[in-house]
Amino acid sequence: MSLLLNAERCFANQQTHKALNAFVAPLAESFPVQQLGQQLRDADERRIRGTAKSPVDGRLIAIKDNICTTESPTTCASGILSGFKSPYPATVVEKLKAAGAIVAGKTNLDEFGMGSDSTNSMHGAVKNLYTQDGDFLSAGGSSGGSAVAVMTGQCDAALGTDTGGSIRLPAAYTGTVGFKPSYGMVSRWGVVAHANSLDTVGVLARNSSMARKMFGKKDRSHEMPTELMKFKDVVKGYDSYDPTSIPPDTRSRIAQKLIEHKAKLHWGDRPFLRIGVPKEYNTEEMQPVVRQAWLATLQGLRKLGHAIHLLSLPATKMALSAYYVIAPAEASSNLAKYDGVRYGTKASDRDGTDNVLYASTRGAGLGEEVKRRILLGSYSLSAAAIDNYFIQAQKIRRLLQRDFNDSFAMAHPLMECQDDFYNHVKVDIIMTPTAQTLAPKLNSLVNRSALEVYSADVLTVPASLAGLPAMSVPVSILRRGGNDQNGPSTVGMQVIGQFGDDELVFYMSEIIESLSM
Repeated sequence: MSLLLNAERCFANQQTHKALNAFVAPLAESFPVQQLGQQLRDADERRIRGTAKSPVDGRLIAIKDNICTTESPTTCASGILSGFKSPYPATVVEKLKAAGAIVAGKTNLDEFGMGSDSTNSMHGAVKNLYTQDGDFLSAGGSSGGSAVAVMTGQCDAALGTDTGGSIRLPAAYTGTVGFKPSYGMVSRWGVVAHANSLDTVGVLARNSSMARKMFGKKDRSHEMPTELMKFKDVVKGYDSYDPTSIPPDTRSRIAQKLIEHKAKLHWGDRPFLRIGVPKEYNTEEMQPVVRQAWLATLQGLRKLGHAIHLLSLPATKMALSAYYVIAPAEASSNLAKYDGVRYGTKASDRDGTDNVLYASTRGAGLGEEVKRRILLGSYSLSAAAIDNYFIQAQKIRRLLQRDFNDSFAMAHPLMECQDDFYNHVKVDIIMTPTAQTLAPKLNSLVNRSALEVYSADVLTVPASLAGLPAMSVPVSILRRGGNDQNGPSTVGMQVIGQFGDDELVFYMSEIIESLSM
């Protein structure tokens, strides 16, 4: 299919599925149609001549609305940023354009990325294409708009952000692929900050092959060149504007350690892997259909020759609690600037009375969930609570990182030494479900407590706290009978790799995809 016809199909799908509320600013609202047609024809000609700029040249890529673009407003789905237009684009957006990709529009999300169902948005909730008993299901959050846009063919792929599972959970609920790279691999410059030590820009796509094209080529200089390797990386790479971006010399050191480790194991192009299964992820709350899909996938991998090993990651049980101390603490600091003076839309002229400069602006412009997290974060950073909450949460984070490092056969490439604290079997990759349940009904979320909503992230936050690469891959399940024929047909399986070994996550994800074919 030509790129022009592919784009026309995406635009038609945007109109067909408009009611799902995936986009807040579609491309058609901010880009001249004639100019777009010429770009697509030029990309088609480059592809025919074999001079394509990248694997995503001429492809339509949706952008989550907390990633800055200059063509459309960047609102973060918050009233306080209503109409805000960034004076500069995010680095990842610039890199996509340099690669020939076309921004398909801005997608809906939970306000400032705070939520697990993409319902905390001034634009309204995102709806999943899947239904149950005639009711819409949750699209997951906070990158639910990007996931639904990919799921329904409204774009070829999408960018999202993942703080504690905000790419992987929507991917699991919508049957798409969601990839969170190692922390620091992709620039955060131009991304509105939620929690600086956790935020990671990632990719949502229909399969891991497209996600790999979006991310970048393999870091395997010792192998024979492939078609993908002739291109520059698309979104990954060092950015001097981002202080958390991994510098080039460190990237080279990571790549060299990966090569040395795999050469020591005499791995070829398709090695048999040791797959870790953490017992702490087999929770009581897990639905039987999810557990059955997990076991079936492990059995399929064993039949292919991979070894399955039971692991223990003890700090996992404390990870969710630690996350919901650390993330709100960082968010409360980041959101302090939205006061109607430095950033944000001023609510009224009443601010300033009674010695309160911005009370009504923040009260009217911020949603309930954002206010809740600001209060939680401000309290945990207070002099009275910081030792009992924030410092303890950071200690749990370090324990969790140690658990992961002790489980992987490859030592963390940025650590000088690695103590074998638990002295158990070493593995190459870890595989768990992405979520404990299938997507819940949207109308059932109204009666859920904040704690119940937060628990949706229990299987995804550990990898985020440790900064590890992780991907949610859909595996097929049998649909239930009766009125659920439009219900979910897949369950998300999460693949977690050692820091820097993003390529091995892609490799295992492709194997899991092949099991469902």
